[in-house]
Amino acid sequence: MPTPTIPLFKVHMAPPAALMPRLEEVLYSGQIGEGEAVAAFERRFGDFVGNPHVLSFSSGTAALHVALLLAGVTAGDEVVSTAMTAEPTNLAIRHAGAMPRWADVDPATGNVTGESVAAAMSERTRAILVVHYGGIPVPLDDIHAVAARHGVPVIEDAAHALGARWRGRPIGCLSPFTMFSLQAIKHLTTADGGMLALADAAPLPRGRRLRWFGIDRAVSRTDVDVAEVGFKYHMNNVNATLGLVQIDHVAPMIARHIANGRWFDAAFDALARTGSGVTRCRIPDGAEPAYWFYTLLCDDAAGLSRHLDAHGIGNSKAHKRNDRHSVFAASRVELPGLDNFYARMLHVPCGWWVDDAARERILDVVRRGW
Repeated sequence: MPTPTIPLFKVHMAPPAALMPRLEEVLYSGQIGEGEAVAAFERRFGDFVGNPHVLSFSSGTAALHVALLLAGVTAGDEVVSTAMTAEPTNLAIRHAGAMPRWADVDPATGNVTGESVAAAMSERTRAILVVHYGGIPVPLDDIHAVAARHGVPVIEDAAHALGARWRGRPIGCLSPFTMFSLQAIKHLTTADGGMLALADAAPLPRGRRLRWFGIDRAVSRTDVDVAEVGFKYHMNNVNATLGLVQIDHVAPMIARHIANGRWFDAAFDALARTGSGVTRCRIPDGAEPAYWFYTLLCDDAAGLSRHLDAHGIGNSKAHKRNDRHSVFAASRVELPGLDNFYARMLHVPCGWWVDDAARERILDVVRRGW
């Protein structure tokens, strides 16, 4: 298949004049492991999401794994989660020794609801893991209410949602644990990496130990006692330096995602009124999406995909629904909302690389029909 002229995803990198001197400095500094650059990036990232309690990691998956451990999830437990996500969300649950228990999704959003999470809770549930799919926040008030009734923490997978808000507050300061991905094609990339924002400072020391073999780096290596198994999950100064430069440029880039998303909201609402058969995801009251990609809903999603391909417009379902993987076979249940959403959904570009002419072109191609 030819490379699309408007790709679905594209890496955003700061200008060479801003980035390369900083990278050269750290690469030849003799300090490329975890050091002050990592701590500085954690502070800057915390400022961006309005939460000072931030831990950096080598990947978002590592951050999720540690979040689950800090939440008290152990072998034999269950975590209520969604199958409408990338595989790492739920593989992290398996890394912690637990099993996902699927909550169904709203077919109009692709996200779980308070009602579906409540229906999935069991006596073995130790945490609720929600995903802001495509950057559209889940109804957090309802999710938090379910969590409070059952006395379990909420973990947000905000891999798609940097810059999103719920009732005016940034995603990242609303739940006990929020993971952000810094993987290659995310809003902010450090080539790879992840961040974990915590509502409380108390778990930070254990989180730091877990990301570095269970070792307290503040204690002499000959005096330290390793009391639990930890991991090699830390970020290094090279990735952190990349992040420190990238974060200087992230706000206008996210603003373009949001501007494109809102433009598409209005445009596709108008198109739906013409009987085109194409609609968009519903945005819950209180949600301000980050629009990592834009999701269309169509009864003939396969036909729409072929039509967009023929006109050079990147598109995809992006992820296989996780409940269809053999590794999660023991969790399988009926999910009619997901059946509906997955059959009808198709993602199209709305990122920073989509200029005014490109978004008009996307709309025009969909408007023509197929």
